Amino acid sequence: MHDHSAPGAFLTCSALSFRWPDGTTLFDGLSLAVGHGRTGLVGGNGSGKSTLLRLFAGGLRPAAGSVSAGGRLAHLPQDVTLDTALRVDEALGIAGRRAAVAAIEAGDASETNFEAVGDDWDVEERALATLGSLGLGGLGLDRSVGEMSGGETVLLRLAALLLDRPDVLLLDEPTNNLDLFARRRLYEAVDTWRGGILLVVSHDRELLERVDRIAELRSGSVTWYGGGWSAYQEALAAGQEAAGRALRAAEADVQRQRRELEEAKAKVAKRRRQSGKLDAQRRAPRIVAGARKRSAQESGDKLRGLHEDRLDAARERRAEAADAIREDAEIRVSLPGTAVPAGRTVLTLDALRLPYGRLREATLTVHGPERVALVGRNGAGKTTLLRILAGELAPRAGEARAHVPLRFLPQRLDVLDDGLSVAANAARSAPGVPDNEIRAQLARFLFKGARAEQPAGTLSGGERFRAALAAAVLAAPAPQLLMLDEPTNNLDMASVRRLTGALDAYRGALLIAAHDLAFLRSVGVTRWLLLDEELRETDEDGVADLLAGSGGRRAEDGGH
Repeated sequence: MHDHSAPGAFLTCSALSFRWPDGTTLFDGLSLAVGHGRTGLVGGNGSGKSTLLRLFAGGLRPAAGSVSAGGRLAHLPQDVTLDTALRVDEALGIAGRRAAVAAIEAGDASETNFEAVGDDWDVEERALATLGSLGLGGLGLDRSVGEMSGGETVLLRLAALLLDRPDVLLLDEPTNNLDLFARRRLYEAVDTWRGGILLVVSHDRELLERVDRIAELRSGSVTWYGGGWSAYQEALAAGQEAAGRALRAAEADVQRQRRELEEAKAKVAKRRRQSGKLDAQRRAPRIVAGARKRSAQESGDKLRGLHEDRLDAARERRAEAADAIREDAEIRVSLPGTAVPAGRTVLTLDALRLPYGRLREATLTVHGPERVALVGRNGAGKTTLLRILAGELAPRAGEARAHVPLRFLPQRLDVLDDGLSVAANAARSAPGVPDNEIRAQLARFLFKGARAEQPAGTLSGGERFRAALAAAVLAAPAPQLLMLDEPTNNLDMASVRRLTGALDAYRGALLIAAHDLAFLRSVGVTRWLLLDEELRETDEDGVADLLAGSGGRRAEDGGH
């Protein structure tokens, strides 16, 4: 990484408003300044994190207000695609300079060559050093992008940005499609960042532990928290506790003001009754009685008005206190039908060979409600293995058998029919289950009432995952083996928490292909399998050791 404090780096927006073409307002008067160092930008799906990055990078225009960035800015968007025909040096944007240096060294001292090089004579060494720091040292500059895995192309795009020595670096969900090894390299890149401003949008807890501060985007405004992910979680928990206390106090205040208003009304009515009686007893002249009645009414109205104002104010405070409580509803579902006896064989692989991927041959047996993590490099064949088990692909040799009902949730979630509602999707996988039973369970997956009628095609990433998960686990017969492929990839923090909660209620066997170690830990994995040229048992420490480099480097040298 380059080592300069980038004094000219700044990133601000002032009174920023942004609307989508359909008129939906995302930001209305947002102002913020991002300080030097590393900042993690977090928030729910749809809160506008990627949009804010695109506004900073100039890819979108604000409806009002301004965004400004100082220094050289580089932006790594979420879905990086590179032309597969490019060579690595072209993808890095250094092919011209490299060719010019080579030409000059070969004796062609033309003006254009010197102009192309500028003062960047060590461009090739810098490029190789940057690639090396990201674990791509073995690539070489002449390889074609088409030979690289998806994770490697993300790192290559990052290398291209770093070579440009940006003062402001914007990263959008950079670890989404990275395997464990590539993630580790990216963490190191963030750890050693010495530029001006690094702003990273992420749901990756391990990455967020490495930032200096966290900016949370919620309902169109930003709140700042010092420190990384754990510090942010602690601050949130403390804030929620205080918010809960404030809400209880506000609630009590509303009750008290309501009581006092009722008492005031009763007092006024009693006073009126008494003064009416007195007038009748004394036979007071009509004029005097009228004046007395008016003044009693006025003071009664004043008293009642005062209490009504107090009640309104108390209600307003209660609404404010309620707003501060987060609506992070949890999935509470009971799935007794998914239980598997401890001795039951759930799945077997016998001398299995994949049609593609690195795995040469695998033999494996899974018993009872084991929770198995399947980890390994991109391209090793994890998804291929799951698809063979799901019956979507044929093995090259050997066999893979599931001995219990199973459901598979692929990465793309194309198990949902976009034209059908959430309820209709769930009903399709549970023939014979009464409609009201399906709806009652969907409500527990937070699709209540009208929400269950939404077409699947209109759901956000987190909702879509929840709908697919609901349809899978509510299926008939109940699945006793659930296979998930990179389940946390596009989920926000609340959705990951809900997923973990739903999997707590699941009683069957789990097979999860994932690179998110924090998530795998949270669902209580009982068995770790590393997929490479062979399928071998390891443990969490073994996975961590591989990440730390020793095994990781070996795997890298082995190519693809």
